[in-house]
Amino acid sequence: MGAWSVLDKSSPQPLREWLTLTGRKRVLVVAHTVTYIKRLQEVFSLLESDLRVQVLFTAPPHPFGDGVAQLLHRLGSAVLPWEKAARMEFDLALAAGPRGLGEISAPLITLPHGANYLKRVTEGPETRVAGLGRADIVPDGRCLPAAVVLPHRDDLHGLAQLCPEALPVSSVVGDPVHDRIVASLPRRATYRRALGIRKRQQLIAVVSTWGTRSSFGSIEALLPRLIGELTGANRRVAILLHPNVWSGHGAWQVRAWLARCREYGIAVVPPEADWRSVLLAADRIIGDHGSVTLYGTLTRAPILLAVSPEAEINPASPAATLARTAPALSPGHSLTSQLEYAAAEYREHQHVEYAAIAARITSEPGRFSRNMRTLMYRVLGLGQPAHPADTRPLPLPPPLDSWSATAADSDAGAVTGIGTGATA
Repeated sequence: MGAWSVLDKSSPQPLREWLTLTGRKRVLVVAHTVTYIKRLQEVFSLLESDLRVQVLFTAPPHPFGDGVAQLLHRLGSAVLPWEKAARMEFDLALAAGPRGLGEISAPLITLPHGANYLKRVTEGPETRVAGLGRADIVPDGRCLPAAVVLPHRDDLHGLAQLCPEALPVSSVVGDPVHDRIVASLPRRATYRRALGIRKRQQLIAVVSTWGTRSSFGSIEALLPRLIGELTGANRRVAILLHPNVWSGHGAWQVRAWLARCREYGIAVVPPEADWRSVLLAADRIIGDHGSVTLYGTLTRAPILLAVSPEAEINPASPAATLARTAPALSPGHSLTSQLEYAAAEYREHQHVEYAAIAARITSEPGRFSRNMRTLMYRVLGLGQPAHPADTRPLPLPPPLDSWSATAADSDAGAVTGIGTGATA
């Protein structure tokens, strides 16, 4: 790590005075997990080219913190140890999760780390919507954030029920992943070529969130069907797992469990890679109740739901509507025939229903970058740079074959493209 002229609250003197550019506004990115970093990258990238701002990173302890240090290193980030960051003062902090935020001295902007607020969590006798509850917004009784970012104006109703005191600091900003995918739709053929998908070849994306009720939670039943029915010259399969699956079980173990995939040409996309271009290139999606499946409604690919546990889905969310709309995987029929049924239903009438579901992801389509930059600079007390905050198309992905790795490969952890966004 470099040296920082940042005030330590336990000392009247700066920690070090070796910086070349001094007197910058200091922004702290709180990087709990790989998922959170990738989401926040869409935010702190809006500060690019502004010489008035210095961005620093810190990684508080988290059960799913595996891979954070490596990802921050690959980004070339200036990383502060958590204990040191907790003794400093900053002009702005950005976070996509609540842990430890009471220890940070800075005006805080909190964001959701996935699409909308899809999941319910049960803690003891209480069930709440993840991300909108008081425990998420004001954990440990700390002060309200400077701003609570919401993707859709409908989320204000949930916030009013679960944490009404946060309404005055709420800001409907939009959804960055939605905007990047939509901006990239015209380049779908280019992404497919980059992935190595041939003409008339189908790409099937198998998507999973984390937890026992996810698609991966049923992988023992699903994987033999993928290998037995969907591999061949005219199809490619890519598996997209939530980073918490990799962190919880360990990357080696996940690759070991899926080791036979390489033999059949199935790509296992690593957690640090950009899954959005793979989703965008897919012809069919097999998913669950996670964010990535919901983002799939933007891609015009038919969706087949492997699982959709009602107990874990926020009934007011678009994920609940998708669970009632998309066909559900059946053990009694071939996977191929069910995917074709889903495609036929989509062509006939479900494309309209999917479009309505996708419209509920954000009420500020195409405006996340503009709105988020405006919010950050307002909190920083700075005028915005004199250029638009554009939404850029996604970068080209590496070939799928570069991700068809096994646990024994010496380069199994190599990164061939760091991406951003929420995962599953």
